[in-house]
Amino acid sequence: MDPNAPEEQQLTFRAVFVGCLLGAVISASNVYLGLKTGWTFGASLFGSIFGFAILKPLSNALPERFGGGYFGPKENVCCQSAATAAGSLGLLFTSGFPAAYQLGLLGSSPVADFGRLITFTICCAYVGIFFTMPLRRLYILRLKLTFPSSVAAAYTIRSLHVGKNAAATARKKTWALVISFFIAIAWRVVSEYAPGIMWDWHWGYWFYKAGWKGIIGAENWGWVFELTPAFIGVGILVPMTSSASFVGGSILAWGIIGPALIATGRAVGDAYSPDYPGYINYANMVLSDPVHEPSPKYWMIWPGCMLLLCSSMSEIAANYKPIVASVSMMVAPTLRRLRPGKHIEVNEEDAFHDPVPLNEQTPWWMWTGGLAISTILTMLIMRYQFGQNAGITLLSIIFAFIFSLVGAECVGRVSVNPVTTLGNFSQLIFGGISKSSGMAPKANQLNNGLTGMIALAAAEQCSDMLGDLKTTHLLGASPRVQLYSQCIGALVSIFLSAGMYVIFVKAYPCINELTTTSCSFLAPDVGAWRAVSIAVSDPELPIPLSSGVTALVLGGFTGVITLVKYRFFAVQYHRWFPNWNAVGIAMILGPSNAYPMAMLFGSILALTWRRYWFAAYSMYCYAVAAGMIAGEGLGGIVNAILQIAGVSGAKYGTSVGCPMGAYCG
Repeated sequence: MDPNAPEEQQLTFRAVFVGCLLGAVISASNVYLGLKTGWTFGASLFGSIFGFAILKPLSNALPERFGGGYFGPKENVCCQSAATAAGSLGLLFTSGFPAAYQLGLLGSSPVADFGRLITFTICCAYVGIFFTMPLRRLYILRLKLTFPSSVAAAYTIRSLHVGKNAAATARKKTWALVISFFIAIAWRVVSEYAPGIMWDWHWGYWFYKAGWKGIIGAENWGWVFELTPAFIGVGILVPMTSSASFVGGSILAWGIIGPALIATGRAVGDAYSPDYPGYINYANMVLSDPVHEPSPKYWMIWPGCMLLLCSSMSEIAANYKPIVASVSMMVAPTLRRLRPGKHIEVNEEDAFHDPVPLNEQTPWWMWTGGLAISTILTMLIMRYQFGQNAGITLLSIIFAFIFSLVGAECVGRVSVNPVTTLGNFSQLIFGGISKSSGMAPKANQLNNGLTGMIALAAAEQCSDMLGDLKTTHLLGASPRVQLYSQCIGALVSIFLSAGMYVIFVKAYPCINELTTTSCSFLAPDVGAWRAVSIAVSDPELPIPLSSGVTALVLGGFTGVITLVKYRFFAVQYHRWFPNWNAVGIAMILGPSNAYPMAMLFGSILALTWRRYWFAAYSMYCYAVAAGMIAGEGLGGIVNAILQIAGVSGAKYGTSVGCPMGAYCG
């Protein structure tokens, strides 16, 4: 860092306020993107660059008493941490809650249940934050995990503040972010009025109408190209392996297995209209006999869920040594202190030595007190608002902590956190406990869904917090400040995420309904969550035999390939192996392959950009991608508001380019 920089205040009202505003944008964006595709994104890069773009000019223009004064990289980290926390809880409303409404486990609507949604989100918001603080020394100081996204955020912040060209670099990155952000918003809103031209290209249907009747199969199986800024932006950021695996999963599920199911009679579809022979709906989820006459979408849920579970568990099993070492290292200092007559010397060579000044560290009483209060509050809310046994709640928090260690390992090493899968695994555990105790199926479904969401949220909060603490460590900022800013940001996320969910459900009621027709929001995590809830609570598994066998085979194959990867191949070759989580998501997401194709398109753009214009790529890549992702999400919020107001594209837009002449926005 700049040795000549003045001493800076790290925790400031302006940094937290701006960070929460930026996190609010990401929170809204994540609810939209999570319901669309099952993917959500952190706010670190967006908060870092946009926070600088807002606060740096204000720091120079305003007097100190009105928010001016020196704005440095450590305060920028505080702003980023607040943004990360404020945008973090959207996953609850793109998985567990919609599934609960589809199963009829909650009230008549999210509006009627809004108080319960808020109190449950409070349960999830703080447990993960507080039990993360002691993990900092383990994962960041001792194991020195990479946390790739956090390192990228740290270098981005440093480039904005330090160096002879810092001002010019900051200006370029800022303008790139701002321009891509507003273009993405405008594109998402305007395209809603001509979706068949500007958003979804239904090329299979176009050729079908032109006389090539057989090509309608491409439309039936979801091979539509979508001009989505968010997923083109995601493709720019993620490794090519992830994008290729996403498309590969789509080809496997909806180009090979799906058509084979129809050809052999193991799954059925419904004709859209007798006026369009051959145009078939394969996504029906309202089925009279799901075991013997499933739709391809219902059939594919089980192999997809198995892939997600086995992929994550295989990675954990293959890396059991560092995970066991992590737990051992974490508890060893405490055990040594409990041994009487032993004096422990902590010196500079000790890997647990903390270089942060004592006044910037988080004291033990702060995180233990916060953890105790949040745990007791969670137990009370779960008991009196949802009727869950306090012991079960406490056990779910313990499992949430264990799953958070798994999530931390995943994020720290490869920047991917399988939080939904961890939530599903928690569902399996607590669903089995409830079933063995004789709990009624509906009560079991609610019980395992809620405990799964606690695990999901805790793992998400833990990984976000550790990522911010990695950025904090690299820039020499205060861990205690990040705890404060995370707690404030989480408070914003509690109300905003729930509010955004209510808005989307009011605009698009199909989110909370099992429907015979397609919905604008595919919500793959909801399908997986609902499927696991049913599977672990019903007396008889509602799984087609062929689907169950395929799930077991694919799950076993995933485990073997993962074992082979770690046992026989060096780390530098791991990138050539498929990302099985992406394959599983593709199976659950379809039949809709627009997002995988858009993501692959973005990765190809990034590869070309990096190869031929490396300097421009290094300067603008993160900023442009972050702006595209956040911009589309905010544009989706604008569209939802227009829908509620009755002036959306559904009323005033054109259906040109849409199948059957029906509006397709």
